[in-house]
This record gives sequence, structure tokens and C-alpha cells, in this order.
Amino acid sequence: MSREIAGTMAILADFIGIVSSIWALCYGCRMQDTPFTLFEPVHRSSCVVFATPHSGRHYAPEFLAQSVLDSHAIRASEDAFVDHLFEPAVQFGAPLLVANAPRAYVDLNRACDELDPAVIEGVKSLGVNARIASGLGVVPRVVAIGTPIYRGKISLKEAQERIDRIWWPYHHKLTALLDQTRVQFGQAILIDCHSMPHSAVSRGPLEGTAPQIVLGDRFGAAADETLMAHIHGAFVEAGFRVARNTPFAGAFISRRYGKPQMGQHAVQIEIDRSLYMDEARIRPSAEFDAVRRRLVGVIADIARLGQSGQELAAQ
Repeated sequence: MSREIAGTMAILADFIGIVSSIWALCYGCRMQDTPFTLFEPVHRSSCVVFATPHSGRHYAPEFLAQSVLDSHAIRASEDAFVDHLFEPAVQFGAPLLVANAPRAYVDLNRACDELDPAVIEGVKSLGVNARIASGLGVVPRVVAIGTPIYRGKISLKEAQERIDRIWWPYHHKLTALLDQTRVQFGQAILIDCHSMPHSAVSRGPLEGTAPQIVLGDRFGAAADETLMAHIHGAFVEAGFRVARNTPFAGAFISRRYGKPQMGQHAVQIEIDRSLYMDEARIRPSAEFDAVRRRLVGVIADIARLGQSGQELAAQ
């Protein structure tokens, strides 16, 4: 990246930081009543759609009352502040779809029929997969560290109500966004944005070589290799250590929406939380703004993949 471009990105990042508090205030007012918030650019110029399905942080009082966890411990599964990291997407002509409900309440990255009989009354034990068995079904039984959420079970009626009120509207909107994008641009690229605990990538023998970014395309099933190589290169150029598909290759969202043979690609991005936040306190760290500035260039590069008049990712 040239000094001129780097300088421009730095100025833009500072501007985004100034308007960020206004954005967050508006988001906070809207998140309590809707399953998602869609931020759209003034002018749509990219076939890329950014989404953050696990950054929701509206923990309703009645949900907290059901749980054995306090309002801090229950956030262990939350991809905290990922929506803030990727909010610059709209400045580059791409929409950003943000979930409002927390992952601990309903997991948008699971199929709607991944029901856990250990936490939902009346669900049969047939067909339980490894995710459900570990307590991470569509209505999670545990938070990410394996701590139980509830005192007992919830009713099947309540579980279905959550799915109908949160899960289906989010996926209907995401499907509509991608369909509209393919009509407008001939192709759609979903960037599914997540964060991962540092412990997930720090178990190797050399701490300093652990990936800071993990890109997932289900080992090539969800996105074209040319697209993956471009995104990989954008993160490397920004100074991040990058791995692919290990330990996270993508789950339900990547499987459902990644259809490269139809001109629709899905790439999951996992960011090491220790880069930008205090994981224990669940607060932005002193490095948060610096990491976000680095990501501005990456986001711009990804958004340019599908801008009008430019060649889209190879099929």
C-alpha cells in the first residue's frame, strides 16, 4: 500500500471514529425492539454484504432472570464489538447486517432444527450432532466456555418462539440481501464476521506464530479460491497473521449461503479477540482504535472486489 493510500485510509479511519459514537447511539436505541439492524450505504456500489450474527448484546431482563449466569458471565459467547470493527463497510458501498439478540439466546449460525433435548423439553434425542451434544445448538445450553446457561429446561414453545422472532427474520433479511445483490451485480459475496477467544489459537508451541485471523470457506466449498486468496492477501498486507479453515472453517451460515457455482460466495472471518479487547472484562482495549484503523484498509479492499465496473471474483 502506498504512503498516499495509507494516509487517506488513516484520515478516513479517524473520521469513522468520530461518527462511531453517533452510530452506536442510534444502534442502541433500535436494537431493543428488532432482531437485527441493517446499515446501508448512501450509494450501493459493491456486491459484498457484511454481517455480524454473533455481536448482539441486548440481554433482555427476562432472559437474564432465567439464567444462572450474571450479566457479565453470560457474554462469554458474544463476539463483542465486532459490529464496531466492521461498521466502516457502509463507507465503501457495502451493507452491514448486525444481529441484535445475543448468541446465548439464539444462535443464528446454527440450523433452526438443531434443537438440544438436554435444554428444550419435548425434543427427541434422535439425530443429535456434535454441536448439539456440546450444548451449542440453535438455542444454546451453555456459553462458549462450557458453563450452563439455565437452571433447568425451557419449553419447546419458548424455543420455537425465539426461532420465529429472531432466527427467521435475520435469515429472511440476509437471503433477500444476497438475492438482491446477485440481481444488481451478477454475483454476491457474504463476509460473515466473527471473533474468537485467544485460547482457540494460542495452543500451539510457538505463541508468536498463532494466527490472528482465521478465514473459513469450508475448505473451498463455500467460496472461490481467487476470492479467498484476495481476502487473505488483504489481511496479510495489513500486518495480520492469517490461517485458513483451522480451527474454524465455517458453520451453518457458510454452508447455507456459500454457493460459488451459483455466483454466491461466503467467507467467514474470525478475529482474535485479544487483539482489540480485554477478554476478561469484555471491554475494548487500548489497541482497539489501532486495530480498527488497520481493518479499514482491509474492508475497503474487500468491498472493491465487487464494485461496479470492476471484475468480480472468478467463478
